[in-house]
Amino acid sequence: MKFRPVAGDFYELFTDQARHLVRGSELLAEMMAEGSDRDGVAKRMREAEHEADETTHDIVRRVNSTFVTPFDREDIYSLASGLDDVMDMIDEVVDLVLLYEVATLPSELSTLVEVIQRCADVTFEAMPKLKSMTDLEEYWIEVNRLENAGDKSYRRTLARLFSGDYEALEVLKLKDIVTSLEGAIDAFEKVANTVEQIAVKES
Repeated sequence: MKFRPVAGDFYELFTDQARHLVRGSELLAEMMAEGSDRDGVAKRMREAEHEADETTHDIVRRVNSTFVTPFDREDIYSLASGLDDVMDMIDEVVDLVLLYEVATLPSELSTLVEVIQRCADVTFEAMPKLKSMTDLEEYWIEVNRLENAGDKSYRRTLARLFSGDYEALEVLKLKDIVTSLEGAIDAFEKVANTVEQIAVKES
């Protein structure tokens, strides 16, 4: 194996990973919209998730063939894996909506989707800043705030599901979808925590 002395494009690859998350969150919002072409959206989501996987694999390959990395190898693996996990969670939600064939999704889900979209946007904005390790604190503070808002919305949505307004089978299906939405938000927070740990080490 040939080792490169330095690879300066890790930052670009992390930004690419975050760009995939923005795309995934857009497709998620489209999937949850009334009257959406769910089969078509799910197909595009699978394609987007495959492209995201390729970016993750590219990062791993470059770590393994680079002599000097921009920061600790384990941190690179952790960040790449965390970003990939977010995309997997978004893909899971889209897949569940398709497979469960829920006719009408509660309006409360839109708040969780909006949190996911905002998390994707701020993560995308933050990734290029890894190069200088500056102005990142606002990022993880904002993601933490969003995660707290998501938790509150998650609890309210569960309360609505168990209010008696839904059939038992619908409750089971919707609870899975809501839990996966919350899982995506939690995955974003793990990415933000990883970025914070990296920034502290490198400061």
